[in-house]
Amino acid sequence: MNTTGRAILCGGFIAGTIDIGVAALINHYSPVVILHAIASGVLGKASFQAGAAAAWLGLGLQWAMSLLIAAIFVLAATRMAWLRSRWLLAGIAYGVPVYAVMNYVVVPLSAAPFKAPATPSLIVTNLLGMLLFGAIVAFFARKAVRA
Repeated sequence: MNTTGRAILCGGFIAGTIDIGVAALINHYSPVVILHAIASGVLGKASFQAGAAAAWLGLGLQWAMSLLIAAIFVLAATRMAWLRSRWLLAGIAYGVPVYAVMNYVVVPLSAAPFKAPATPSLIVTNLLGMLLFGAIVAFFARKAVRA
């Protein structure tokens, strides 16, 4: 596998998995509840009564979105050297549109029974989580090269 593929896989899986833990810490729920919340994007409220199958679905959805988000950054980084040379700043900056798209486009268009964070503290903590997500993806993208 080439450096681009490794960067997408490592960045996506690691950032996505850490994001579950960050969401659990921010919201004071177990990671399993977070996975049910992710699955609720497809299943709606029924996700919270669907047991382990819904949690596994949530994990699959989380990783699929994380890989897609990572792929966008990594592929851009193979074409724009400054995304690799200034990877930390670029990754943190990437977290801002990721936060906006996930909270104000993806979640509202899904079947999830909740809305984007509304209180200033939840907005800030969730945004910080996405800045970390972007930094992790950028860390792995820093060595990706155009094939």
